[in-house]
Amino acid sequence: MMSTRHENKEIYWFNEIGKEYNDQVGKKCANLGEMTRTGLPVPEGFALSIPMYERFLERTGVGEKVSQYMNDLGELKKAEITRLEEISRHIRNMIERQPMPKDMATEIVSYYEQLCNQTGVHDVPVSVRSAGTASRPGMFDTYLNIKGEENVVDRVKKVWSSSFTPRAISFRVDKEIPFDADKLGVAVVKMVNAKTAGIMFTLNPANGDPSKILIESNWGLGESVVSGEMTPDSYLVDKVALEILRRTISSKTSECVVDPDTGEVVSTDIPAERQNVQCLSDEEILELTRLGKLIERHYGTPQDIEWAIDKDLPFPQNVLLLQSRPETVWSRKKREQPLFKPRDNVLEMMVEQLKEGLKLK
Repeated sequence: MMSTRHENKEIYWFNEIGKEYNDQVGKKCANLGEMTRTGLPVPEGFALSIPMYERFLERTGVGEKVSQYMNDLGELKKAEITRLEEISRHIRNMIERQPMPKDMATEIVSYYEQLCNQTGVHDVPVSVRSAGTASRPGMFDTYLNIKGEENVVDRVKKVWSSSFTPRAISFRVDKEIPFDADKLGVAVVKMVNAKTAGIMFTLNPANGDPSKILIESNWGLGESVVSGEMTPDSYLVDKVALEILRRTISSKTSECVVDPDTGEVVSTDIPAERQNVQCLSDEEILELTRLGKLIERHYGTPQDIEWAIDKDLPFPQNVLLLQSRPETVWSRKKREQPLFKPRDNVLEMMVEQLKEGLKLK
């Protein structure tokens, strides 16, 4: 069911938004909303809109100060890495030092309190994630396992300020787009107490075979897999037969977990008895495959999906989806390299193929 547009709102529950809200809340939030309202298993959460970020810049006056600072700097060059780092630190400090306007803080806290009530967890831990209108993987900041009203408000400001990371500024300089072009929405999502997490491609990324699904996983949170820090387990699954065709079990020596003493996400050694053990059950692999097929069918294109298995929930409720975006490598090749070359004469094309055989690229 399509959601009703709420143009005057600045914060939305995921079930109130969908893909048509991309410019309002950012791509990540819009996708989480789209999956939620489609009935797919997504952790509870809410989205802060891009207009809310713009209002913060205007209300505090920091937007005008940043503009003046950038104008005074003059022309920037991508090669000036040290200078870009200094500029980034200065702008981010300007933004993060500004107190959140009281009415805006109250609204954010109200949604966080409702999320605590919905989940039945006091000071429920959340991830606070950036959401731009265009995909810029790894360019902006994410904060994990954030608890408490003040900390959530503080991390929202830090996500907003991450529009000015050195990498983000360098990208905009290189592409000759406005220095403040990346306006960010924010996703506030209940943390998954992940036993296992990873990524899934709804085709075989090695050769583009659309009849297969590849799942990669490691113990703990998915950051070790997404970042490429650890060689994960991998499972190749036949989409049609729902058969696990290949298992590659890696020696997994470290995992990202929440430190019970500090509450921070840390990388820790995996005990020897778990290092070479398959970290997904077969039923979890097949449930992920089923969900991957549903997502691909809904979006109409192969997907690159982040997921996690919650150790506190029973199967299959423990299989949760954290993000989905279009797969780019093989989808681009498909667009750029058509299987058949155009012919004026269709009969001529058929005769040529019968004589030469069909050559797949």
